[in-house]
Amino acid sequence: MTQFFSAQWTRVSAVAAITLVLAACGKGQQAAAPAATDKAASPPVATVDGTSISREQFEDYLKSLLRGKPVTDVTAEEKNQVLDQMINMQILSTLGEKDGLDKDPDVASRIALLRTQILADAAAQKYVKKNEPTDQELHAAYDAATDKTEYHAAHILVATKEKAEQLIKKIKAGAKFEDVAKAESTDNSKANGGDLGWFTTARMVKPFGDAVKALKKGEITPEPVQTQYGWHIIRLDDTRDAPFDQMKSQLSSGIMQKKFQAYLDELKKNAKIEKKL
Repeated sequence: MTQFFSAQWTRVSAVAAITLVLAACGKGQQAAAPAATDKAASPPVATVDGTSISREQFEDYLKSLLRGKPVTDVTAEEKNQVLDQMINMQILSTLGEKDGLDKDPDVASRIALLRTQILADAAAQKYVKKNEPTDQELHAAYDAATDKTEYHAAHILVATKEKAEQLIKKIKAGAKFEDVAKAESTDNSKANGGDLGWFTTARMVKPFGDAVKALKKGEITPEPVQTQYGWHIIRLDDTRDAPFDQMKSQLSSGIMQKKFQAYLDELKKNAKIEKKL
């Protein structure tokens, strides 16, 4: 994990540094202290020449490094490493302000762009939180979904078309699919006789998904199917509609995308926009 944090420095340090700059009140000024009435405010995780690095800033930066990985996996030593990075950024940020770099047109433009991106993201998140799909909307979307079929299939993966053709002949001659998979397949599913469990074709590469859709229950592909992974022999075991609870997240995402696009279109309609590219 320590090496991961070091590698990520160059990717996100600029964003975090700008965030710290934006948090400051101006050149040479300290970050504003929490209001006396704000009892919930956390103490800063560090101060650099009187400028505070808030716990919120620290946690945001840490999450940006982890990219979805759980914060609970981070050790105290690794957190201190991240804090040291933020201290370095604050020192450099303060130096940059003293040197007037924030007035440089290129730097000022990048700061303005990041500010716009952060505010736009916050506005979008606020809309999403206030307009989450209702159960009625989710069930309606589920009923209207045209591609909610799940497939239960097994496959055998080999390196060449010729090998796959030989195995298809072997299976048609009476060999058990599962036994051939265990003996010949190069995929991890070989341990389960090639069984892939239940899946939607959206989770599979297109040639594989298209081949599965074309099969009837109990059939195997008459010809090998090529993907970037090699050559497949596929057997379709069963189909069913994906359960509502399993599709809920996907349905919610689709509904919110449509809602937000309509909301954005309305905002654009009422905005005075002049393109001058």
